[in-house]
Amino acid sequence: MSKGSAWGRPVTAPACMEVQIGAVRYRRDGALLLAASSLSSRTWGGSIWVFKDPEGAPNESLCTAGVQTEAGVTDVAWVSEKGILVASDSGAVELWEILEKESLLVNKFAKYEHDDIVKTLSVFSDGTQAVSGGKDFSVKVWDLSQKAVLKSYNAHSSEVNCVAACPGKDTIFLSCGEDGRILLWDTRKPKPATRIDFCASDTIPTSVTWHPEKDDTFACGDETGNVSLVNIKNPDSAQTSAVHSQNITGLAYSYHSSPFLASISEDCTVAVLDADFSEVFRDLSHRDFVTGVAWSPLDHSKFTTVGWDHKVLHHHLPSEGRTENLIATKAED
Repeated sequence: MSKGSAWGRPVTAPACMEVQIGAVRYRRDGALLLAASSLSSRTWGGSIWVFKDPEGAPNESLCTAGVQTEAGVTDVAWVSEKGILVASDSGAVELWEILEKESLLVNKFAKYEHDDIVKTLSVFSDGTQAVSGGKDFSVKVWDLSQKAVLKSYNAHSSEVNCVAACPGKDTIFLSCGEDGRILLWDTRKPKPATRIDFCASDTIPTSVTWHPEKDDTFACGDETGNVSLVNIKNPDSAQTSAVHSQNITGLAYSYHSSPFLASISEDCTVAVLDADFSEVFRDLSHRDFVTGVAWSPLDHSKFTTVGWDHKVLHHHLPSEGRTENLIATKAED
């Protein structure tokens, strides 16, 4: 049975951010959202933080708003301009709202619909629905205004690693899991899940993201460090590149007309591929797993990565025409 947290309970920012930063997201106006977690004794604690000036992160004294969560935070997403959706170690999906000139985070709901850790979530373009995936093997579609699960699916036979809502489509999303499967979902259909097989799909997929300009194309990262570009209509034509040496922890497309694809990994490196799937950037500054990546909506050459080393690094792609000269660049610390 679902449990709900106290409605509208205001919370002040905690004094200290946990060590391991696990996720990063930009809002359309450039505000930066961070999620952090750490293990204390036998329990995980977590927090979420908003920085109007991303350059201030992760300095707690420079945050706009922050809040301690009841458990570790695995993923976050903006919901329109004021909402923040949180995936929790507790099995809850939480919605927070930023109020009081963006100085206060207020809990709107916490629903414990997953039977284990919620590993991943994604918000659909209209901001009214979201999808989550967990270690309980399930995928759930949420109505955020109703604070309720619309549909729950158990098509995966192991934990779900990543979900990704299709831009501009409110019924289509991707999921991938430890069972080695990538599923394309259309919730309008009686059998909503279709398996996507391609040439490099004999490994465990760990991250998926849609191409922002092509709703029939997505990128996938796997446990071995491979990144693949897959066309749903012709998956056998997938391009695959061994970008990293260990598990891919995240992928993100830029806002360019010919988008760049940033990838992060447990090998502690950051890479960027261009539209031709050629590497144009690599950074070696992180000292632990890189766990989050997001592109700035204001400066299209800038993107941000975070990791378990507590670093928030702001990277800048070189100007067009000089990308071939950049092999390894140290980002700002």
